[in-house]
Amino acid sequence: MKTMNTEEFIMLHRNDDVRALALKAAGAKGIDLGYALDQIAGWQTARRKLPQWAATEGIKYPPHLSMEQCSSEQTAIYKADVAQRLVSGLPREEESVLVDLTGGLGVDFSYMARRFSRGVYVERQSHLCELSRHNMGVLGISQAEVVCADSEQFMGQMGHVTMIFADPARRDSHGGRTFAVADCTPDVLAMRDEMLTKADFVMLKLSPMLDWHKTVADFGSCVGEVHIVSAGNECKELLLVMSARFDGLTSVTCVNDGSIFSYNPQTDIQRNITDEDGTGDDANGNGSHAPLSLQPGMSLYEPNPSVMKAGCFGRIEAAFGARQISRDSHLFVSEQRAVGFPGRAFVIKAVSSMNRKELKKALGGIGKANITTRNFPMKAEGLRKRLKLGDGGDCYIMATTTADGSHVLIICAKE
Repeated sequence: MKTMNTEEFIMLHRNDDVRALALKAAGAKGIDLGYALDQIAGWQTARRKLPQWAATEGIKYPPHLSMEQCSSEQTAIYKADVAQRLVSGLPREEESVLVDLTGGLGVDFSYMARRFSRGVYVERQSHLCELSRHNMGVLGISQAEVVCADSEQFMGQMGHVTMIFADPARRDSHGGRTFAVADCTPDVLAMRDEMLTKADFVMLKLSPMLDWHKTVADFGSCVGEVHIVSAGNECKELLLVMSARFDGLTSVTCVNDGSIFSYNPQTDIQRNITDEDGTGDDANGNGSHAPLSLQPGMSLYEPNPSVMKAGCFGRIEAAFGARQISRDSHLFVSEQRAVGFPGRAFVIKAVSSMNRKELKKALGGIGKANITTRNFPMKAEGLRKRLKLGDGGDCYIMATTTADGSHVLIICAKE
């Protein structure tokens, strides 16, 4: 019988459960089992996060943790699109050059580099450089150059380039999570001035946990664009685009899958839309939070995570003609369907107070529901138990507090 080698083992078992396979194949002769398990787990993760990589034979994957932390294909393509738009506005006298100072697994670089004449991947860990050198070749990115070096030292020696990209590591020397920009590696805040001198544009990928207002203030007027990027209704990245040619923030973009909502803070100030929490005036300068009469047939909207992170509730009201139920609910309603609203849309079927008789009438025939609580004194699970409802189904219940302080349940269905 022919002895199976490691690559054959990987192909044969790439759809198997990795934990079960580790026990079953322990002690297998002629197999580098640790490497094989990493490749199988990596490919399985790539099928979900990086389908183009998973469809490319010959890609090599790092240990599992690196795969879980890397960008998804969706967010990497978004960054590549932003980079291409920025670069397209520059004179084409010279070749366009991207330098990724924090190469890592190389996912972002692999998509961004294709939009440039030349791409330079910089990483201080030699094993990641080896991996990326191999993968860029397999992916056919011929304009890629892999450099094993410290990012700060490399930047100090390089000439002027079109764009610098950096995704500073969010873990300390002990492996603990960090969020503050100055606590990440490298310290891109300390490197700001040199990066602005060395590149036409700088794109930073930062933790979505950061307060973006404070982060922009920390970096100063060189920040011209903020992108809050979500995928699958989960906030993934905070992107800052900087340049010495910028003079203040002119664009905030909220992205969730195919939904994109952008606004210009400077223009909105001129239109008197200055609130970030929905407490100010609407586009006409009128107070926008008089009590609403919630009625069946109205449309109800739940903003996506990027809009929630941006806090641009006054801008949402002005753009879509929908009003917030109350200052802290962050749920919107309108009599007419607000096409393109950045979030989930529902149609109201019934509205009830917490009165037992009202609830019985409103919930008649409903055995299960998807429950969300916003600015409400009970958690979703506690409310579910009180209402004696199962989880799931086609019914949605939004529990919130109205502008006059009343606790209400809004029973609705997806539009």
